[in-house]
Parts: sequence; C-alpha cells; structure tokens
Amino acid sequence: MVGGQAVIEGVMMRGNGKVATAVREPGGRITVDVHPVNSISERFPVLKLPFLRGVVALGESLVLGLKSLSYSAQMAGEEDEQLSDTELAGTMIFALALAMVLFVAIPTGAAKLFAEITTDPIALNLMEGVLRLLIFLGYLWGISRMKDIYRVFQYHGAEHKTIHAYEAGGPLTVENVQRFPRLHPRCGTSFLLIVMIVSIFVFAFLGWPDLVTRIVSRILLMPVVAGVSYEFIRLAGRSDNAVVGLATKPGLWLQKLTTNPPADEMVEVAIASLAAVLPEEERVRMGLPAKETEEQTEKSEEAAETQAAAAVSAE
Repeated sequence: MVGGQAVIEGVMMRGNGKVATAVREPGGRITVDVHPVNSISERFPVLKLPFLRGVVALGESLVLGLKSLSYSAQMAGEEDEQLSDTELAGTMIFALALAMVLFVAIPTGAAKLFAEITTDPIALNLMEGVLRLLIFLGYLWGISRMKDIYRVFQYHGAEHKTIHAYEAGGPLTVENVQRFPRLHPRCGTSFLLIVMIVSIFVFAFLGWPDLVTRIVSRILLMPVVAGVSYEFIRLAGRSDNAVVGLATKPGLWLQKLTTNPPADEMVEVAIASLAAVLPEEERVRMGLPAKETEEQTEKSEEAAETQAAAAVSAE
C-alpha cells in the first residue's frame, strides 16, 4: 500500500520503506528527493495494534509532510533553504495549536450559546460537533478559492490518479493515469471528515462541565478519535462492501474541494515520485524504466551539460 500528499509544485509518495518528494523546478526539470523511512512501530511492535497504529501514522505523516513541504518550497524557488529540525518542530507545534484553537476551542466555547435552546448535555455536545464540522467545511471551501492552493490541489489530484493507476496494475503512463478518478477513499481529506464525524459521537456523552474541562477532555480524546477514524479509512480502502462504500461517499464528495484536475506535467511529477519508492520488479511491471537506465540517462545529461559549459567557457 502506498500513500502520499501534494506539496508545492510536486508530490510526496511513501511506500516500501522509502519516502520520495518529486518537485517541478522553475526551469522545468523534475527533481526527486528519496530517503529511507522507518516507522517507530518497527521498534515497538505494540504500536502496530489497531487504534494505536492510527495515532502513530498520523504523527509520522505530519512530520514527513512538513519535511516534504519544506523541501518542495526550496526546490520550487519559494524558500532559500529547508527548515531545520528545530524549525520543523516549532512549525508543527504552532500548526497543532492553531488547529486546536480553530476546531476545538472556538466551537466548544461558542456552544454555550446553544444553552438558551436546550440544557440537555447530549444535545449541546451534538450541536457543538455540528458547529465544528461547519467550521471545518468552511475552512476547506475558503482555502480552495486561493490561487496558489488551487495548484497544490491539482497536484493532489495527480497523486490520487497515480495511486489509482498503480493499484489497478498500471501502466504508469501519463495517458493511462489521466483516465482514473481524482478522488480516493484513503485520502487525508476523507480521514479528517471521518475525524469530525466520529468526534461528534465520542464527545456527545461527556456531559457538560465547565469550558476548560470541555476543551481539555476533547484534546485528550483526540488520539482515540484519530485511532477509530484511521481504522475506518483502512477498511474503506480495502473493502468492496456496499455499506462501507456508502459511508465513504461524503469524504469523496468533499475531495471535490481539495482536488482539482491535474495537467499532464503534474501527472509526470506524481509518477516520478511513485516510481522512486517502488521496488525494481514493480517498476518493470508498471512499465517504468529500470533504475539503472535512469541513472545512465542522468549521467548522460550531466555529461552533456558539462560539455556545453566547457564549450561556452572556451568561446
């Protein structure tokens, strides 16, 4: 199973113990950064258990995603250098704090306005959950209208199409990849929507204590919510059950906001990223050139560039 995410002018893919970030540079060349990645669950097998693995996957995805974003920003010419580990940690803490304020503190605090309608704790918690969901949907709609984000969402569509083509058995050509839908049941957008829905039901039975207790309880229970949501997404990605398929429909509909039809050159980037994490036999089966051939091509290109530079210097 492979997965990925869109980055600035590129796509990150993870699979086979490796993570690759492919970016289209301003000059048009595709640069691919590949490095091994080992999950903490390999050292602590207990973290592979259902529900725990979801929390681990979410945390690792955040770290890898931020690193890939930093790399893509540099390669796309938007940043001078990549973020250091300290800067990445600070960025992650800030992002998590902002998310907690936007999707936990604000809806929990605003829910007190519903006390004029009812005093039933379950009803109040359900109303708070609906408010949180509306804020989330409004946030996605708002960023989807931004010009720069539109391109990122095009790469998001390219990522989905490429994974669909791979899961269907290939070949991984631009023409074939473009035939597939840009919506995918294992998408992070669907995961976030499931998190919002599951949280409504989990938080509904926590009573209605003071504001601080409500906020703290929701933050502490987020790993539980994430674990349950992750298991559902895994099931949705593997199951052909009609009921499960129906339950994934809202997530797929929401992806129409977070994915856009990609251009062919964007699909090329997504294919390059996926190809970098595939084993050699898989590359051959997908109709991709062998790694040795690619390395020879790159060396030939470098040699040609060197000769051209030498010729210019001679002149």
